[in-house]
Parts: sequence; C-alpha cells; structure tokens
Amino acid sequence: MILFPAIDLKDGQCVRLKLGDMDQATVYNPDPAAQAKAFEDQGFEWLHVVDLNGAFAGESVNGEAVDAILKATKNPVQLGGGIRTLAHIENWLSRGLARVILGTVAVRDPELVKDACRLFPGKVAVGIDAKGGKVAVEGWAEASELGVIELARKFEGAGVAAIIYTDIDRDGILAGINWASTLELANAVSIPVIASGGLASLDDIRRMTAPDATKLEGAISGRALYDGRIDPAQALAILRGEERR
Repeated sequence: MILFPAIDLKDGQCVRLKLGDMDQATVYNPDPAAQAKAFEDQGFEWLHVVDLNGAFAGESVNGEAVDAILKATKNPVQLGGGIRTLAHIENWLSRGLARVILGTVAVRDPELVKDACRLFPGKVAVGIDAKGGKVAVEGWAEASELGVIELARKFEGAGVAAIIYTDIDRDGILAGINWASTLELANAVSIPVIASGGLASLDDIRRMTAPDATKLEGAISGRALYDGRIDPAQALAILRGEERR
C-alpha cells in the first residue's frame, strides 16, 4: 500500500487548491524540487505531481518545475495535467517520468489511452475526477454525463497501470476520503485504484489497511501533509504494520 505525497504545480510553485478552485490556491512551497527532495527524505517512495495550469490549458505549462523535480528526487514520479496526445506522453516519459496520468483525454478519446498503453506498457494511468458521481474534465471546470464506473470499465484489459480516483467534492477540505465510492470503483474493475481527495488524518491511513481496502494500490495526500495533520513517519509505519499504540 503506497502513500503518494502530492505536489500540485501552479505558476511554478507548490500549491494546494480547495475544491479544485484555482482561485483558492495556498502556496506551500515556492520551490517544488526542494519539496520533492523533502518527501524523499521523509521516507516516501513515490511522488504524485499535477500540472494545474496544464490541466486547464490542455498542454504542459509547468515543465521546468517538473524537470527540476525529476532531477531532485530518485523516487518514481507520476504526472497528470495537460497530457493529451501520444507526443505529450512520449516526451514526458523520455524525460524520466515513471508514468503519466491521462484524465480529460480518457473521456474524449479512450482509444488514445489504449494506444498509449500498448506503446508504453505499465507507464499509463487514468485519472478519473468525479463531482456528484459524474466525471469532470478540463481541470475540473467542466462536467460530463459519464459515470465513474462506466468510464473505468472502458479500460478493462487495456493495460492501464492504475486509476487515480478523485472526489472533487472532498479535495483540499480535509473531509476524509470518500471510501464508499472509492471501494465501489475498486470492486467494479480489475485495474488497481488509487484514492485521492480529502485524506485528512491518520484514521484515513489506518482505513487503508482494512481488509476491504487491500485492492487499492494506495492513496494520495496533499494538504494534510503540508498542514502537519499527518506525521509522515507515523503514517508510513502504519502502512508497514509497525504502528506503536
């Protein structure tokens, strides 16, 4: 079970949004590369990065910051936001990413996702961001009529490495992960699911170790780590089964 610390990039800085609103951004570190190295030093073994500007623009915007992150950490990095073409995917993977996350294009062009999985096996994840149970696209600015499970099932057998499932209604407000919806998705598909949005406390970390959550690959944490609500060492100890009561 993996705990993915998150670095969300806006205008070259490490920020967190509230409910996906670009106007409600809190800057946590002006140096994303230093933040990436800090997460590695704390014992994390993966890194989740989102190019927020890119998600709205439809192309990579914070490329320099991502390159700096890749140089600063030995940990594998997954990146989402503005990755919409096979050329985008190939470019990013050639620069050292462990995997790319495809969101809007997964809704608009599922066949492109399947092609990417064939061309870059094990390196393509799908990001499913939901608001009110429906998939949102274009940096969460636009809602579709597509259901979460309906979209996920389109990629069964395609070779998708993971689905990152975000409940927008909980993102950045520390309300706790929407376990019901997340586990419903995990049980509906064979693709590993990563929970995102709302992780608030060590109780959520402990919930990740419950028997019914074993199908998950892990969860993403942002604001709770930055605000100090979650102690990294304790969280990682819980996931290793080493928590001291």
